[in-house]
Amino acid sequence: MTIEFCYLIFITIDYYAISNFITPKFLIKKKYSLFVIATVLIILLSAYLRALLALQMNSIFLHSVPVDFSTVYLNSIANISLWVLMITLGRMIIDSKQTEQKLALLEKERIKNELDYLKAQINPHALFNSLNTIYGHIDKDNQIARNTLLQFSELLRYQLYDCGAEKVNLDKEIDYIKNYIVFQRLRKEEKLTVLFEFENIEPGLKIAPLLLVILIENAFKFVSNFSDKENKILIKIFTKDNFLYSSFINTRELQYPSPTKDANGIGIANLKRRLALLYPDKYELLINIDTDLYETNLNINLS
Repeated sequence: MTIEFCYLIFITIDYYAISNFITPKFLIKKKYSLFVIATVLIILLSAYLRALLALQMNSIFLHSVPVDFSTVYLNSIANISLWVLMITLGRMIIDSKQTEQKLALLEKERIKNELDYLKAQINPHALFNSLNTIYGHIDKDNQIARNTLLQFSELLRYQLYDCGAEKVNLDKEIDYIKNYIVFQRLRKEEKLTVLFEFENIEPGLKIAPLLLVILIENAFKFVSNFSDKENKILIKIFTKDNFLYSSFINTRELQYPSPTKDANGIGIANLKRRLALLYPDKYELLINIDTDLYETNLNINLS
């Protein structure tokens, strides 16, 4: 007779070793032969150690008739293999059910998002078609109004026709940002200084549309309106080794709310959610708020 309770120790160790180390290292990477070899080796080793421990404890505590080591070893192999297999299969069934539920929820969310996107297209499309009528009714001598409407039309055209894809060319997104800045600049006072610097934009890079413009929108929305000192927005965008680096800085007033607490519009919370979905573990969003400045830095691995 041997002590049986120490099975639990080795079964637990084997299960976690196979689940957390052997499976990710070999099975997921489709190295099936190495997976089988590693699994067999760890079970043989644990069975050997379990047999030694059982016989030692049997001798010390029970003082029973010695049992042949090979018998205990073979029994250990059989029992450990059986329980590890049963627990692993049970875990796989549970994980499979959870995965099915997650996929079902994702499919529902995808359908909802697609419907929301289609509904969102209706109003912009009607508005875009109406702009030509409005443009025709503006006096030809009022070039500022006509040019402003044309610029708005280009912004709308990009959002309506170019942003349907998951990713767009970074060059196109930069052009949109230029037009957006010019359009926003028209809505602000003359005393606002806006500097937009972009350089080393690597050709061929793609980015999810309308990410950066959220931060630019916040900069214009929360920029200071001092009468006795400079009001400034500084935007810098460049790329290096398939990484996008961007910085957005605006002067601020203490009585203004923080963009991170703004309840209107898309907002920082929405941006963080999109980044987490589109670029998991491939982005860095840093926000720094001091007395006079609000600064946001967004870096994304576009490879």
